[in-house]
Order: sequence, then C-alpha cells, then structure tokens
Amino acid sequence: MSGLGFTHWGALVTIALGFSFCTIDYAIAQITPDGTLPNNSSVTREGNTFNITGGTQAGGNLFHSFAEFSVNTGGTASFNNALDIQNIISRVTGGSVSNIDGIIRTLGTTNLFLINPNGIIFGENAQLNLGGSFVGTTASAISFGNQGFFSASNPESSPSLLTVNPSALLFNQIQAASIQNSSIAPSGLNPSSEFIATGLRVPDGKSLLLVGGDINMDGGGLYAFGGRVDLGGLKGAGTIELNSYGNNLSLSFPNSIERSDVFLSNGARVVTTGDGGSITVNAQDVQIIGISNDGQYSSGLFTSTERSSTGDAGDLAIKTNTLLIKNGAVVNADTFGAGKGGNLSVDAQDVQIIGTTADGLYVSALSANAGINSTGDAGDLTIKTNTLLIKDGAQVTVSTFGAGKGGDLSVDAQDVQIIGVSANGLYPSGLFASAQRNSTGDAGDVTIKTNTLLIKDGAQVGTSTFGAGKGRDLSVDAQDVQVIG
Repeated sequence: MSGLGFTHWGALVTIALGFSFCTIDYAIAQITPDGTLPNNSSVTREGNTFNITGGTQAGGNLFHSFAEFSVNTGGTASFNNALDIQNIISRVTGGSVSNIDGIIRTLGTTNLFLINPNGIIFGENAQLNLGGSFVGTTASAISFGNQGFFSASNPESSPSLLTVNPSALLFNQIQAASIQNSSIAPSGLNPSSEFIATGLRVPDGKSLLLVGGDINMDGGGLYAFGGRVDLGGLKGAGTIELNSYGNNLSLSFPNSIERSDVFLSNGARVVTTGDGGSITVNAQDVQIIGISNDGQYSSGLFTSTERSSTGDAGDLAIKTNTLLIKNGAVVNADTFGAGKGGNLSVDAQDVQIIGTTADGLYVSALSANAGINSTGDAGDLTIKTNTLLIKDGAQVTVSTFGAGKGGDLSVDAQDVQIIGVSANGLYPSGLFASAQRNSTGDAGDVTIKTNTLLIKDGAQVGTSTFGAGKGRDLSVDAQDVQVIG
C-alpha cells in the first residue's frame, strides 16, 4: 500500500465523472422547493448547474425548504447566497432520501446544514465545495436557543424568524434514518501537497459533522485538515447539543439515550491531519474493518500533525458500547512535526482488536506515535473498558521514532485477554510502549489495571528501547495474571 504522507494507507485516486442528458433531466426534478417559507426557495437550471436562490433570511441565517433534494452524477447544486450569510439551513420535507452524487456548492465562508429525516446517501462522485463547515443530519428538526426550531418532519410548526445560531439537533423518530458515504471524488491536495484527498472535504480548519441514525461509510472518505470531524447519532427520540466556537461546530451527546452505530469498511477513512485536527465518534457500536478492494487504503481514523507543522494535533476520542477494529483496520493519533501528537482515548464496554490484512502485511492497530524525524512528543493512549481482547497479531502501541517522547499507554479494564500471533507468525498480539531504532526520545510507560490478565500463545506485553532514549516502566495491577504458552 502506498503512502499518504502521514501513514502508509493511501494513494492517488482518479475518478471519471460522466453524465447523460437523461441523468441531468432527472436531476431537475430532484431539487424541488416545497413552498413552506415566507420567502420561498427558487431553483433554476443553467447547464448542469441548479442555482438555488431566494429562501428566508433571518439575521445571519438563510433558510431553504425542499420537497426533494438530490444531486445526480455530473450535476451541481449551487446555493447562491449573500456573502454575509453565516449559516444556510436546508430541510427536506418530502418522503424521499437525498441522493448526492454530484457537487454541493456555497459562496463565501457560510456553514451549510442539510437536514433530511428520510436519509442521506453520498455516492462515489459526491463533493462538497464550501467555504465553511458542513452538517449532514437525519434529525427531525434543528433548534435555535429559546426562539424555536426549524422542523423537517412538521414544517408548519416552525416560526419564521430564527436569528441566533443553531443550538441542537432534535430527533423525534422511533428509528432515525441512516447516512451513507461512499465518496471517493478527488477533493484537492492536502495542505503539505503530499497526496490528493478523495472524499467529502471541508475547508482546512472547518468542521464536518454527520449525525444519523447509523453512519455507514463504505469506502468513502471524510477530510477536515486541521479541523474537526464528529460522527454519531441516536437510535430514538432525543436531543444532541450543537456547539459553536468561532465558525466551527461540534456535538455533545446525551448519556441517557441509546446511540446509533458507526461502520467503516472497504477502506473508509476519516482524516483531520494538521494542527488541531480532531475526531470524535459517539455510537452504540463502532466497527472499523478491513482495507479497500484495491488494497490502497486501510479503513480507519487518522489524526496527526504534518511534517512541517509546529502546532499540536487534536485529540481522537471514541465513546461506544462496542469497538471492533479488524482485518487490518487502524486508529492512529500521530505527530510528524514539532508539535505534540493528540491523545487517543477509548471509552467502551467491550473493545476487540483482531487480526491483520489478508496478505498479513499490516496489523489491526490502535496507536499513538511520534513519527520518523519528528521532534514533538507522542500523545497518550487510554483505554477504559470492561473487556479488552487483542488477538491474532493485532496491536495497541505507543511509540517514538524521533526525538520526542513516546506517549503513555493506560488500560483500565475488568478483563484483558491478549492472545496469539498473526497467521504468518510475524506479529505478536500485544500492548507495547517503545522507542524505536534511530530514535532519541524516551519510551512511555505501560500501566494495566484489571481484574484478570491473560497473555497467551506468543502474545506479548512490553516496554522497550531500541534507540538512544530510555525504556520506561511496565506496571500491572491485577487480581489474576496468567502467562501461557
């Protein structure tokens, strides 16, 4: 697998965009205003572009309302907003899913909200051409402080003037619809011009939020270099708080309501490489599985600083009942520059990290590292869970390959099982903190607090140094320890 600059999973992908007159004509009927606003949305066609004007403005917010909103291959949905608009809030009130396989475009630095309770599907050719952040959600409505809400499921109930920033996403459905992303459309070079991002992308430093129902990424990419990606949703009725900081957005999830699921497969990837770039996943179950069919990408979550950067990376946080990382999938929080790597934290009931790619070359991994030639310290890796299973060559690692210090690895669990080696015998399953060859930084500590610890059939737990820096401490606090085979 070829290099992405920040890791070894990635490659240039070229997509041929094609369309027919039949496809374009079909797309005309797919962006249809519903006539429910005081000043209604208007859609006109200019070639393959469907210009969206009108809508109701209230302060810095511009509201659009559609009976249907889909963009077919080769088409562009262009919101022709005034440059002083801060937020475009678009709802879909009909009964159809939004199928996006073309381009969505806005002007200026406006944030775009797309609300469709029936579901949103981003196809392989889907692109975002925005100046601000993006929120795609299958919530029923969006709240605006104490002023009221803008409802997609009951549009007649929405007040006409909502001038404050959006504050919450409201889910009233028994089962919220899902969001799917398969976009692999080229979206430009990363900030250091090392590779071409392929997938949905927001401007560097901005936020990309997908809030379902379930989030299903089959081979698709999400990119917010130096920005933020939040994934998650609710299975039933409830409220997710929407936080604004500057022109960026983030989510706060309730603890009392069952969350939905997040799936990444077939090389799906979420990337926020760059100073301050962070990822947060809130879900009932999180599954990150395998590599792409062409072998170019591992499914995974990636945060890191770039080689030329001096700032710190953001954190990567996963909060879920069950986390499964399997068949060569990876979750990485790294630094390649002078800044500190982000902290990687997992808060779950059950964590399973299993196996390698089919060819046995790459292991399933949860890791926080300081890369080759980096000078910043790696972040810490923390796992809090009831059960932790690491099996068949999978690894949890904190390492330094450079001058910075390796991070600390901490596990707080009821039961820890580390079993076996990879099928080809090359990789032991394990928990590791290390200073690698040619590094000068010290390794971090490994701390395990558990009731039972089982290390079996060639699996390992260790701290080590192969470079000029010091190896650090390994601490185990357990009721029962078994080392077998």
